[in-house]
Amino acid sequence: MQRYRILHRTYYNFSASVQLNPHSLRLRPREGHELRIEFSSLKINPTASLRWHRDAEDNSVAIATFSEPANQLSIESNVVIQQFNQTPLDFLLADYATDFPFAYTPEDRPLLTPYMAPADNSINGPLSEWVTKLCPAGEQIQTYAILQRLCSQIQQEMTYQIREEPGVQTAMETLSCRTGSCRDFANLFMAAARILGLAARFVSGYLHAPPSTTNYGATHAWAEVYLPGAGWKGFDPTVGQIVGREHFAMAVARLPESIPPIAGSFYGPPGANLDVGVWVTRLS
Repeated sequence: MQRYRILHRTYYNFSASVQLNPHSLRLRPREGHELRIEFSSLKINPTASLRWHRDAEDNSVAIATFSEPANQLSIESNVVIQQFNQTPLDFLLADYATDFPFAYTPEDRPLLTPYMAPADNSINGPLSEWVTKLCPAGEQIQTYAILQRLCSQIQQEMTYQIREEPGVQTAMETLSCRTGSCRDFANLFMAAARILGLAARFVSGYLHAPPSTTNYGATHAWAEVYLPGAGWKGFDPTVGQIVGREHFAMAVARLPESIPPIAGSFYGPPGANLDVGVWVTRLS
């Protein structure tokens, strides 16, 4: 077991006093048998009333409601987690799913169908052709191997680029321009996996990286594929490998644009400056 601290600070400075509308916060990591939350705090200024719930994807969501006008908004999430996923490759698939292609069982398929629907009209066209060349029909290959090939290919073919603007490129946009952010690569992987007939979803979370003068960890994005016998397994096309012990999922969704860490609006004069800082630290 390894402990980590995730500190996520967000500051908004408005051009004048504004009325803050309710904000949705997805800042609490997803708990499970591989990850436990040891400590969690959420500080908001101005003071907000918080209501917690689980959304349809079982993500933990806080709704912050404000009563007083403000010219600044600060949100600080401080979480200490216990990570038990020390051997991410230690899993077995159900016998029928070991080799690709396979079919989900009649029991699983109704639940997984929303995660199998091709996005961006990608079932035909250049994206489908790209996937077919990468994974030719009739090839004898294991399911994990074909997913790892797809993950590695995106990392090798595409050029990583930090994009400060909000939103996610479509899979076709990323394939065409050959550049993108982690969320763009995750969306491309997800779309490609669905073309292969697999259930895939988008993941927003955090990544611990070796500290440097410019990097203390970051928000990150990757994709998960449902593998019978193993469950939802993460693949990170930005680094070209399966998700490991230093990835911490915060929220999952069928559509990537539906789970920003913070979402909200305000009523007042336009104009706001945003400053975000994320620190992911390994603890003793």
